[in-house]
Amino acid sequence: MPERYAVMGNPIAHSQSPRIHALFARQTGEDLVYNRILVPTDGFAAAVAEFEAAGARGLNITVPFKLEAWNVVDRRTARAERAGAVNTIAMTRAGRLGDNTDGTGLVRDLCDNHGVELYDRRILVLGAGGAVRGVLPALLAETAAEVVLANRTRERAEAIAAALADLGKVTVCNPAEIANERFDLVINGTSAGLRGEIPALPEDLHIGGATAYDMVYGEASAAFCRWALEHGAARALDGLGMLVEQAAESFLLWRGIRPQTATVIQALRG
Repeated sequence: MPERYAVMGNPIAHSQSPRIHALFARQTGEDLVYNRILVPTDGFAAAVAEFEAAGARGLNITVPFKLEAWNVVDRRTARAERAGAVNTIAMTRAGRLGDNTDGTGLVRDLCDNHGVELYDRRILVLGAGGAVRGVLPALLAETAAEVVLANRTRERAEAIAAALADLGKVTVCNPAEIANERFDLVINGTSAGLRGEIPALPEDLHIGGATAYDMVYGEASAAFCRWALEHGAARALDGLGMLVEQAAESFLLWRGIRPQTATVIQALRG
């Protein structure tokens, strides 16, 4: 009987994760089923318990539950501990193991799939939610010249910067404070695109010649990518490749094999 996996979030209908894992399973010969589960915003812990009780083997976690997922697992990988957020859960005999594959997925997509250079670059990251906290350790490991974290609620960004201080300096600011600043890479880690919006950014932010990257994908990334190109970005990328790359890391945790990603990304681009 195929083993059961799923992605939990709210909203969730847009998620491409079921198709990705179906392609991974076909490629590797693994026997599994993978579904979407829409979870009420106040019902995450109960939904995980119900899914586990039904014999499931693993979960991916998306907006808005990555921080809450950190608290419902029994053990965490080192990168999940560092991130303070969980996007992958493996149900094992020793209990729930939480991991965070977002950072690896982002860096693989930027560097391997798009040839983006991170070393000695000035990087702006927008937002301070679970997704951003998950990717910052991986970005800092690439020894950028500076990582600037801009968020409307400054205290949340400062808490993240303090937690990661031993990995490198993260400069914290309000979005209004980056007027007239120049960046080589701008990463949108907010969920504004899910509402068809862009983050509040100053008109005189300088991104001419930069790479803009939205961690969401498809229609949800359209507004930010359009804004970036209109403001002079050399290219604007969505997060579909990141989704596939982090999914491959989840698949490795669950099944012990890392699938090839290039053909899956190509298939999803269609």
